Amino acid sequence: MIIAAADGSALGNPGPAGWCWYVDDGCWAAGGWPHGTNNQGELTAVLELLRATAHLDEELLVQCDSQYVINALTKWMPNWKRKGWRKADGSPVLNLELMQSLDDALRGRRYRFEWVRGHSGHPMNEAADERARAVALAYQKGGGDVPAGPGWSGACEPAVDALVSPAPDEPAVDIARDRAVDDGAPADDAALFDFDDPTADWTALSLELTTEEHTRLVERARAAGVSPEEFLRGLI
Repeated sequence: MIIAAADGSALGNPGPAGWCWYVDDGCWAAGGWPHGTNNQGELTAVLELLRATAHLDEELLVQCDSQYVINALTKWMPNWKRKGWRKADGSPVLNLELMQSLDDALRGRRYRFEWVRGHSGHPMNEAADERARAVALAYQKGGGDVPAGPGWSGACEPAVDALVSPAPDEPAVDIARDRAVDDGAPADDAALFDFDDPTADWTALSLELTTEEHTRLVERARAAGVSPEEFLRGLI
């Protein structure tokens, strides 16, 4: 498995902006623009990571501190596409070009997202944030000496020991409930579980999938050499 952090930074938001994906000190890439938003930086970091690893077969675990990015790519996108890339209220999806490029880049890939708390000492997240911010600062100063990183090369190795579990007093966030609001999900998008119901029976689960989601599930299960049910259980 490849474990990488992806982060973005925008001074003023919008303002001078940067993005970075990071595996280790010898395997990272960064870039940015004179004017952009934090969300654009976060999305671009994931997109460039997918492009850099497109030739690899390993599953990709993306550590990200943006719930907007995680929700957009794992929950909201199917509804947006069914509505012609429009949100529940009929307004156009923000960052459309990036979203469509990410949709293409994710197709056929084995990947997972892990939410990590930003600015909390998570080593890989801090490293990505530091580099994305350095790009934004470089553009703020005129665009000279923008750090780009070595990119993905033969020296890159998956960071197999970099996954950091949340501390006991900081449980992992419930992404389905704690969603970002700046590019909103449908208001009637019900959570899969009722986390506040202590009597809930989670031994059986019925999950509705779109045709595209079902196809993607089957493809990933076949790639892993297991049944779709076993593949889903492996994600729990």
